[in-house]
Amino acid sequence: MLRPRIIPSLLIQDNGLVKTVNFKNPKYVGDPINAVKIFNEKEVDELAIFDIDASSQGNEPNYSLIERLANQSMMPLCYGGGVKTVVQAQRIFSLGIEKIALSSAVISNTNLITEIADRVGSQSVIVVLDVKKKLLGGYEIYTYNGKKATGVDPIKFVEKVQQFGAGEIIINSIDRDGVMKGFDLDLINKIRERITLPMTVLGGAGSLEDIEKVIDKHGVIGVAAGSLFVFKGPYKAVLINYPNQEEKNKLFHSIIR
Repeated sequence: MLRPRIIPSLLIQDNGLVKTVNFKNPKYVGDPINAVKIFNEKEVDELAIFDIDASSQGNEPNYSLIERLANQSMMPLCYGGGVKTVVQAQRIFSLGIEKIALSSAVISNTNLITEIADRVGSQSVIVVLDVKKKLLGGYEIYTYNGKKATGVDPIKFVEKVQQFGAGEIIINSIDRDGVMKGFDLDLINKIRERITLPMTVLGGAGSLEDIEKVIDKHGVIGVAAGSLFVFKGPYKAVLINYPNQEEKNKLFHSIIR
């Protein structure tokens, strides 16, 4: 039986593992290779890794680091950051990555989704939309690590993403990033109503109860978190953690009972 996926989300900057709040003030929290090794031991469902400066600074993906991460990972690995061409995507897949995440490049060139999916299969092509609330209501997609407003409505754009052949979509709330006060359930509901694609949500998880709320509502869905699986306790001490199987079964109670 298909179950929800609980996915640690790791942010990379200058080869280090960092954590942000509202996409700002990245704080160094450790070595990404070491984090991958620890998550291996915890038998996580999947791991998502994003280079947060690659696209905004116009850098190529860091193939050396990607290869090292893939070589260490014993779980499905999704990588995003700086991918603008089919050639780049194919090189990343050749290093052992199972999924590739596209973001800013697909806003201006939606055909890139189809071009890469035709080469590697739709199931391996993920589109990440970084979304922020507008002052007068509604939502807007931002690119380049939350620095550039696009004027694009994510509620409508997700249908286009599905049409062009993406295998999955990740909705990342800029407003909830690192705040740890719960997911934007209204945004999640609006997106879920528009598409049938596999969907993962990111931004806001502060407890396992926050994850449980999403699973209770939407069943088989991906729920990703950064701070929750990197920090521990009220003072946010850096401690890699992840729910054990008993805790996961409790989270899944609404779909396995």
